[in-house]
Amino acid sequence: MLTIRLIKIGKRNNSSFRVVLIEKATAPKSGKFLEILGNYNPHNKEINLEEERIKYWLSKGVKTSETVHNLLIRKKVIKGSKIKKNIKEKKKKSDSENKQEYSKNKEKEKEEEKEEKQEIKEKEDAVKEE
Repeated sequence: MLTIRLIKIGKRNNSSFRVVLIEKATAPKSGKFLEILGNYNPHNKEINLEEERIKYWLSKGVKTSETVHNLLIRKKVIKGSKIKKNIKEKKKKSDSENKQEYSKNKEKEKEEEKEEKQEIKEKEDAVKEE
């Protein structure tokens, strides 16, 4: 399946992106894209797109990434509403949950120590019997 997405180019801390047509399963840094459809520089908000080619590929059923979709709406290539990115937030634990987790870890450590002591006693008893 083909998608229109961004590929990072440029140096570290000075990145810019190409808008490319690429196979969805292809790794972003592989360089195996089918067509360059534009570029995007987030530092100065510069967006250059080949609108006719993008409209052509969209008519063929090509999907876009969330970011590219939002760029196309910003440049008024397509109409619609922007897509919110699904960013997973880390769940913050409350103090009581932290205390419970701490006590569970302590209990596990105590059990492991008991098991180790028991193994040592068994070995000592086996040595005494011989």
